[in-house]
Amino acid sequence: MATNLNKLVLATMVVAALLRGSWAQTTHVVGDALGWTIPPGGAVAYSSWASQNNFTVGDILVFTFSNGSHDVAEVKKEAFEACNATSPISISNSGPTNITLSTAGEHYYICTFPGHCTAGQKLAINVTATTTAPSPPPPTATAPTPSSTATPPPPPSPTGTATPSSPPPPPSETTTSPPPPNSAVSLAGAALPVALLSIAVALLH
Repeated sequence: MATNLNKLVLATMVVAALLRGSWAQTTHVVGDALGWTIPPGGAVAYSSWASQNNFTVGDILVFTFSNGSHDVAEVKKEAFEACNATSPISISNSGPTNITLSTAGEHYYICTFPGHCTAGQKLAINVTATTTAPSPPPPTATAPTPSSTATPPPPPSPTGTATPSSPPPPPSETTTSPPPPNSAVSLAGAALPVALLSIAVALLH
């Protein structure tokens, strides 16, 4: 029984880790309902689509097209602008094609079929690095310590007798600690494994 429980806990943790990694990615179907084809409005169709999406490392582009009618090639900027398919970085001729965005920066895609790129079947996107929780700001500088100058004695009492003087308490220094790091991401990431583990334990009893 204990061995089965250990296996179940291990399997649950693996599934949770896989699911947690998949939360960070978004799947983008290139052109949405249009798919990857010669766009009726020319190249503006894909540039408009790209401007409405945010691309992050780890996201997936899905190029939906019919085999034998189109392909998708990743090319350098110069080849993209000239619709030159002679030296692609990569090429796929079976649709649909999934491309995982593995690096930040500009990425360029064209169809290498004659006339397709010049008719507007080309896509340029800018991929940003993965998003992380913002780091807390550095601690603020503390107020300087008071100088060691002597505190003047208090004025004499009205009765004319001197009272022993005691220095006033030093001014209190207020330091503010930085706000805690954003825990929403870590809380959300921890919720699923805990839920899956709870379900697994409940099923065993």
